[in-house]
Amino acid sequence: MERFKSNGGEHVNPAYDANLDEPPVYNGTSDEEHRTVRPSVVSAFGHDTLDRVPNIDFYRNAGSLSGHRAVRPSLQELHDVFQKDDDDDEDSDGVPSEDVESAVPVDSGKGVVKFGWIRGVLVRCMLNIWGVMLFIRLSWVFGQAGWGLGIVVIVLSCVVTTITCLSMSAICTNGVVRGGGAYYMISRSLGPEFGGSIGLIFAFANAVAVAMYVVGFAEVVVDLLEDYDSLMVDEINDTRIVGMITVVFLLGIAVAGMEWEAKAQIVLLIILLVAIVNVFAGTFMPVDESKKKFGYFGYNSDIFLENFAPDFRGSETFFSVFSIFFPAATGILAGANISGDLKDAQGAIPKGTLLAIVITGITYLGVALCVSASVVRDATGNATDLIVPGTVCNGTAVAACKLGYDFSSCAEKSCTFGSMNNFQVMTLVSAFGPLIIAGTFSATLSSALASLVSAPKVLQALCKDNIYTALRMFAKGYGKNDEPIRGYLITFIISVAFIAIGDLNAIAPIISNFFLASYALINFSCFHASYAKSPGWRPAYKYYNMWLSLFGALLCCAVMFVINWWAALLTYAIEILLYLYVTVKKPAVNWGSSTQAVTFVSAISNALALTRVKDHVKNFRPQILALTGSARCRPALLDLAHSITKNYGLCITCEVFVGPKSEAVEEMNAGMEKNQLWLRKTKRKAFYAAVAWESFREGVESLLQASGLGRMKPNTLMIGFKKHWRIAGKESVQSYVGILHDAFDFEYGITVLRVNEGLDVSHLVVEEEEMIKAAKEQQDLDKEMMQNGGKSRALFRKSRNSSQQVLTTRVSVCAPPPQVAKMNASLAEASTQFKKKQPKGTLDVWWLFDDGGLTLLLPYILTTRKKWKDCKLRIFVPGQPGRCEVDREEMKSLLQKFRIECSDITVIDDIHVAPLIFFIMIEPFRLRGDNVQTEAKRQQPWMITDEELSSFEEKTNLQVRLNELLQENSKSANLIIVSMPIARKESVSDYLYMAWLDVLTQDLPPTLLIRGNHKSVLTFYS
Repeated sequence: MERFKSNGGEHVNPAYDANLDEPPVYNGTSDEEHRTVRPSVVSAFGHDTLDRVPNIDFYRNAGSLSGHRAVRPSLQELHDVFQKDDDDDEDSDGVPSEDVESAVPVDSGKGVVKFGWIRGVLVRCMLNIWGVMLFIRLSWVFGQAGWGLGIVVIVLSCVVTTITCLSMSAICTNGVVRGGGAYYMISRSLGPEFGGSIGLIFAFANAVAVAMYVVGFAEVVVDLLEDYDSLMVDEINDTRIVGMITVVFLLGIAVAGMEWEAKAQIVLLIILLVAIVNVFAGTFMPVDESKKKFGYFGYNSDIFLENFAPDFRGSETFFSVFSIFFPAATGILAGANISGDLKDAQGAIPKGTLLAIVITGITYLGVALCVSASVVRDATGNATDLIVPGTVCNGTAVAACKLGYDFSSCAEKSCTFGSMNNFQVMTLVSAFGPLIIAGTFSATLSSALASLVSAPKVLQALCKDNIYTALRMFAKGYGKNDEPIRGYLITFIISVAFIAIGDLNAIAPIISNFFLASYALINFSCFHASYAKSPGWRPAYKYYNMWLSLFGALLCCAVMFVINWWAALLTYAIEILLYLYVTVKKPAVNWGSSTQAVTFVSAISNALALTRVKDHVKNFRPQILALTGSARCRPALLDLAHSITKNYGLCITCEVFVGPKSEAVEEMNAGMEKNQLWLRKTKRKAFYAAVAWESFREGVESLLQASGLGRMKPNTLMIGFKKHWRIAGKESVQSYVGILHDAFDFEYGITVLRVNEGLDVSHLVVEEEEMIKAAKEQQDLDKEMMQNGGKSRALFRKSRNSSQQVLTTRVSVCAPPPQVAKMNASLAEASTQFKKKQPKGTLDVWWLFDDGGLTLLLPYILTTRKKWKDCKLRIFVPGQPGRCEVDREEMKSLLQKFRIECSDITVIDDIHVAPLIFFIMIEPFRLRGDNVQTEAKRQQPWMITDEELSSFEEKTNLQVRLNELLQENSKSANLIIVSMPIARKESVSDYLYMAWLDVLTQDLPPTLLIRGNHKSVLTFYS
């Protein structure tokens, strides 16, 4: 419950992210009374000072690639008593260069390849968006939907990607973006659960996308081989062979480094641009008569108007056509995926991605409208299907009829040419057909190469965060650019495996849905961060709207079902499973996510809402303030409190640091996070609170008054029984009893737990920490020996022997005598008894005084807990002789109205019996002599006088008799609950009160004394 002195220790600056770096190390050791301060410097203020002017280097994280992290002076360095170090000049070399003014510039990483927004983002996004759709399926999309709905298809796709890009721009300008792209942004915004789940499936989607694009390339190559009758085996196996050779070639480019990969992308972009220009150029060239039979007539208003309306055929609908086109727009993350390789990711990603969406959107619209204005939907390919002069053109194929061709037969049987039937329309329209094939090659290879680079980068970032420990091996990078070679290999293996399958039509919808799930979470991340209104959400990019982001997230989810409903459900299922896995594993990371911010906002909102709710007896919950000391010191007390509150009430475990304020506060600050972390790791749903005071009682008094928030304030004090009160000294006894009086003054209910073995295991905790430290030292020595091949120089052997001797000495010194060791073993076992499932037995409730019902409510709550469900309630109540059956029926009726079940009700009618042993217990604390008692009592109010014994003879006898009855009736109970006697202030001395509590509870199973604040906590009204 209290600490009387500080163990010292280096102060930890709380301003640092403990997950990223160790706390800064200052000069001075933990044994010094005052830590030596770093040398002052002449600053902008014109005089020597430790204060530093604001500087960006103070705000960097450890491992920052853009500059050296500096450490500002801690508050203690500026505030504590100044102690000049006479050896400043001599020690100045030993001071780490943590100050901005004295920091040594660090190497910025010469030779590391970093890309600007054009090569790093714009080029990659355009290449990924300009896929095979542009040259092969775009004409079919506009043939089915018409150019009216076709424009809607493209615009709707651009709306989804633009909203996502706006959200992504806001996120990536809200702080430095490191490697990992979409995974990094989602995980830092929504936390590791969302980030870890989407990161893995996003990396997998990119790996499979490599296979998709390569198979697309291989199919075009195989078609060419078939045209020239040069197949190696057959179509499927040739596709596999070409695909695997292509992946090996692409892997070689990727492994060679990002610079080579970027050069390859530039070459592919040039080819692709030439192919696109080739299409536009071809539409303005005179149309060769040989092309007209295939449905290409050049620009014509009749063709343009005829192609306006949709003409969905078979099972096709607007949504099915949209689902086929939309995957072409899923390349907007190509630049963000290599965020770690960008010079300025915050500026490059928004600018490059948005411009890529605009350029590619215009290109798709331009090419599609050109084709719609020059190519009819159906054509026979037969040069003899001409219109007889004078024929009236009506029905189908009116535009072709006006141009002299009769394609009306296509209405009765399917034709093989025209924008609806021929996927090689772009070759027909272009100025030079082979360039379209080259453009198709460029589109597929560039997309495959971008995905081959993206998947390992995302996987590496995911593994570096150690979200999935089994994948930790893929975090390692090689070379100056930290290339994820292992990630390249696993991506290569996955892509080769899917290429071997050959048919990727089934897997394609899943991949598209994986990408869309990423888009949805990016949009939701932006909305969530905006909704949380965290002060840390300050994106430099202002052109976003939280509700637009939410609409974008919902739109992405809707598109997922439009593309393929079962693939959408499968995507959600996989994501939920991964989310649950990461949630259960609880990775030790803290990224300041918007989820944390929303949790805080919700907590504040609910706490404020609770203040408007008036107290009602039906809603009473025990809110416990447990005086455990350090969270680990009294586990039995904490476990019992936790069993009562569980997830449904407030439990605060408290510690009072007693001693000089300078030492106590330092130790208190150092232990706050440590104790709360221990509570979280051991799954105790409790808060840790500590105060530093000159006296223990004053510290507890401050906790009683100030703990809690609004209506979430403790109403019950739980404290351990002071077992050694007879030898503790008057100040300690006065303080203990005074705390009980203070709790009653503040209208707290009180519970006092007594376990025969004791509650305090702090000495065992210290021994355990010493043993762990010794074992770690031994492990480090063994590791050093292994690194030296089991052989060491004489100096090392001497050091090892010396250390071994120290460890042996420490263990031998710490080892207690056998009798003490036996007591410690018994204490350790007793300290965990309430953590275990309780065996079948009873909870004996001795409800002697009506205190509002707390004495009955707490044991009832225990019986509702899983650990205590096998324990039955037995109720013991006092009664008058001759009225036992009447009193029993009255209590049974009351319990029925309270809806509390019990296995037995016992009425005690023979309580008053004269004590004998009690006077032996209190003899050392009595004042003797009638003449001196009055004056002595004034000077020693804690002592017991004969007059006091006479006045409270009956109450004293009651405690002794109760103990006899408890021994007789409840010796085998799992837990005994007894109404706690109250000592009137300034009437009952502290020692007499302690004697009452002691004699009442001695030699019993675990006993809990309870006294409510005499306000009802039970009611039988609805």
